[in-house]
Amino acid sequence: MSRLRALLSGRELSIVVALVAVVGVTTATNPSFLSAQGIHDLFLNASIIALLAIGQTLLVITRNIDLSVGSVMGLTAYMSGQMFIADHDTPTILVVLAGMALGAACGAFNGALVAIAKVPALVVTLGTLYVFRGINYGWASATGVHQINADQMSQGFLAFGSGSILGIPHLTLIALAALVIAAYALHNWRSGRELYAIGSNPQAARLAGIPAGKRVFTAFVVSGALVGLAGVLHASYFGTINASVGTGRELAVVAAVVVGGVAIFGGSGTVLGAVLGALLLTTITSALPILGVPAFWQRAVDGAALLLAISLDRAVMVRLAERLRKERSLRRA
Repeated sequence: MSRLRALLSGRELSIVVALVAVVGVTTATNPSFLSAQGIHDLFLNASIIALLAIGQTLLVITRNIDLSVGSVMGLTAYMSGQMFIADHDTPTILVVLAGMALGAACGAFNGALVAIAKVPALVVTLGTLYVFRGINYGWASATGVHQINADQMSQGFLAFGSGSILGIPHLTLIALAALVIAAYALHNWRSGRELYAIGSNPQAARLAGIPAGKRVFTAFVVSGALVGLAGVLHASYFGTINASVGTGRELAVVAAVVVGGVAIFGGSGTVLGAVLGALLLTTITSALPILGVPAFWQRAVDGAALLLAISLDRAVMVRLAERLRKERSLRRA
């Protein structure tokens, strides 16, 4: 128990409690929600958002953000389908690597504008959200292929997205592997810990000799690669792709990250919290129809969760600042 408490922070523990509550209420309404198939589907749906949230966490920790994740995901998903149209026997591993490479290239473009040109990430990625989506639509129009269906892809690629090992979906195992690697890097690698220093106080980090620009650029590239991987997995799992794939995902991803305890002002948070946030929001979305709530409330739930999490973070920061101010006054007295 002590190890579990050490693993979970206060915010992460509260997410677990909220998750248990949502599952409990929904299962009481419909017992099949907690069936083996129900859990399998829930983890599958959460896995792609979790991958996006892991990459987004690396950026938010440094006081940056990427609003183009949905567009990059759609672009890499569409590229996956186009690769099979060009050659139906394209190896799955080649498609995965190509998707990650394209995602990393998009991330490098964003990162260069932010880290080198010093343009705010919000402005850059809001612009590239439309640029990358426009490229996707332009590609579809130029080739005349507006939708790619499962019969145009290889069976091995589709099996990769829908398969499982010991009952655990491939997508979930990939998301867990990304979680472990990212958590280890942030906690144990010097470059990972420096991301927190940059987010806490960028000016102090530079004075301490931390190559802030290089670290932020790398974070954008890694995040882009994870988004590219998520796009390929989306294509592999759903089997139907068009130029609109990923539209609106940026809100769900940012909401998952912030709900998971990653401070929107940078400098604190964990990838574990972000993944738990993704799982919680996905569970709520799946539970809404069962509880009789119209599906169009999904966006409202994501937005409300985002506002609530930011408000709580802000309240905690204000209280902490006030406490530090009082302690300093007592010491002077």
